[in-house]
Amino acid sequence: MWIKHNRRLWGKVLLLLVILVIGGVTVSGCYGRSQPRGWSGAIIADDTLFVGSLDGRLVGLNKSDGSRLWPVDSTLGTSESKAVIYGTPAVEGDLVYVGGYNGRVYAVSSSTGALRWVYPREGNLEPIVGGVAASQGKVYFGCSDGKVYALDATTGDRVWLPFQTGDKIWSTPVIDGQTIYISSFDNKLYALDAIDGSKKWEFDEAKGAIASTPLVYENTVYIGSFDRYLYAVDATDGSLRWRSEVEAGSWYWAKPIAYNNVIYAPCLDAKVYILDANSGREVAGAVELESPISSSPVVVDGKVIIASQEGKVYSLDTSNHQPRLLFDVGDDGEEIYAPLCASDGVVYIHAQSSKQDTLYALNAQTGVTLWRLFLSSE
Repeated sequence: MWIKHNRRLWGKVLLLLVILVIGGVTVSGCYGRSQPRGWSGAIIADDTLFVGSLDGRLVGLNKSDGSRLWPVDSTLGTSESKAVIYGTPAVEGDLVYVGGYNGRVYAVSSSTGALRWVYPREGNLEPIVGGVAASQGKVYFGCSDGKVYALDATTGDRVWLPFQTGDKIWSTPVIDGQTIYISSFDNKLYALDAIDGSKKWEFDEAKGAIASTPLVYENTVYIGSFDRYLYAVDATDGSLRWRSEVEAGSWYWAKPIAYNNVIYAPCLDAKVYILDANSGREVAGAVELESPISSSPVVVDGKVIIASQEGKVYSLDTSNHQPRLLFDVGDDGEEIYAPLCASDGVVYIHAQSSKQDTLYALNAQTGVTLWRLFLSSE
């Protein structure tokens, strides 16, 4: 039984790596022969929801019933340079920002779906795998060229020279006050000044690449590494507060989440590690979910909602750390890679199969499907 499970687990992990590395973002930053496939997370602004579809479109929806905002979805890129979307969009004011695997960032009107600007104006950067972040009139993103970019949110003009790290960036920048936190494949976590892009500090004690997006909680930055450990770093000066005592069975990919001074860290070894935010010690034994976890969880009414790659969604009770199966799309041949999104007791799940991707609105307490929408074109 263990051998069978172990083979299935690593088969899914290898599939993930093939999709990302062989099918797209190679070590040299070039495009592979296989067509990449994105798994955009959703974002909610007011009563509207925005998500990237599997066929490279930005979809705007009414979050209550899934009805489309625009007569025609906003198509990003061209047939020759498709904007495959791995990262979650960002919203500020009347604009929605999306980073594409084709190496371009798009600004789209949230009210009409019309394209406002594209960066760069001509040509392409290397693939953008992480999401973009928007704050105080600027748009920030990391790129597979190892650089962190900042653009004017209204015009798309570059506002400071890109900050160069030592390797690829696949994570999404996190903005806290005037500081940008972002990780790199060079094994480092960086804190940059959001105004001018200068480096405030770097954390270099991880022994593996870092692809996950940082979590900032109570003046501490939490980050998982490919070295199989979770780190807590002082947000002010970058000093190490702790390294998790337990070594995970595989890489950390998803962004962890915090609730009531406890860190919940999903891992590609199919477990969720439950750690004290102050010490890094295990609060409870890791929860086994039978399938790798690359989707970032959410907290709804004291429950941690987690999705595994094989399409199962669980509700983890934070009082006793017992998981309950809430929803399952695996029987329909769908898998879940995208981060979850939640609002007003509803969880939004972007699932995908080999031919189709679907957005589900799920009651977080009962698991009842409130609505679902097929996103990809027929």
